Amino acid sequence: MINQYVAQLMQIVFVMSFSPLLKGIMDRYKARLAGRYGPPIWQPYRDLWKWMHKETLRTQQTSWVSEWAPIFYFIAPILVAMLIPVLTAFPLPFAWMGDMLAGGMILGGGGVALLLAAIDSGSVYPVLGVSRIRLIATFTEPLALLLVFIAAQAARATIPFVVNQALISRQWIVSPAHLLVIVGWFMFVIAESGHIPVDNPSTAQELSMIDPGRTFESSGLDLFLYEWGGWMKFTVLNIILMNVLVTPWGLATSLAWTSVFMAIGWVMVKLIVSAGIVITLEVSFAKLRLIRNVDFITAAIVLAIVGAFTAAWALG
Repeated sequence: MINQYVAQLMQIVFVMSFSPLLKGIMDRYKARLAGRYGPPIWQPYRDLWKWMHKETLRTQQTSWVSEWAPIFYFIAPILVAMLIPVLTAFPLPFAWMGDMLAGGMILGGGGVALLLAAIDSGSVYPVLGVSRIRLIATFTEPLALLLVFIAAQAARATIPFVVNQALISRQWIVSPAHLLVIVGWFMFVIAESGHIPVDNPSTAQELSMIDPGRTFESSGLDLFLYEWGGWMKFTVLNIILMNVLVTPWGLATSLAWTSVFMAIGWVMVKLIVSAGIVITLEVSFAKLRLIRNVDFITAAIVLAIVGAFTAAWALG
């Protein structure tokens, strides 16, 4: 049997170690869909090693904000990984430190730290990315609250371990509200992680980038923390989608070594499938104009509102 605190540590190590591999798999799959060979799936690890050994450069205008922001942004998804069912279907010791709202506030706090650092850089391109991100966040933040509200309404709780068990009950597993929550969160993940049609994560044009614009002036260890933190954030959001909102199937039901290692394999498969769907849609559509992104997120909000009314009607 595995100690509970060791299992908690294994969840953190899984998110930290698998997120670069997931990024590499996504880049390779995207290249193959475009008819190219693509980089090796281990390329993100090489990039992290390269950034870690490069010099960190900042402008003279930067303050202590630029020094601490990469650390906060990097730690945020690690903290959320302690609150959600990553490998086990039952809560581990630190899972009771916060609920879904607390997890959202932690990720939001990391995002605010990155925005402040982008403004603190003194360059026009990160500030341009910040202004665009805030336009999108004006709609994604209410969307996230609506989706959490629906899940909490169905489970009568905001603890992720309670929510995922409630959503697989006979009342909710095939309900329209459950489906709408899944679709709404999937659209939220696309917008929050800066994928097409909202943004193009592989763009190199300063005037068209949105999410990459915030780290445009970062280098060295700062870029190392920002990029790795962003990959972990995408992994955590997909874990919430697959293990909390879709189904906890595949998670460990005990702390036996075999059960936990089988859960690692199944969660990897679930995350790869989810990321594969994102990349397939990304290749199939063109990037929307900035003002049209509002329509994309508004559609997700409408689905969430319909899901809320559907859940309320189901509860009588």
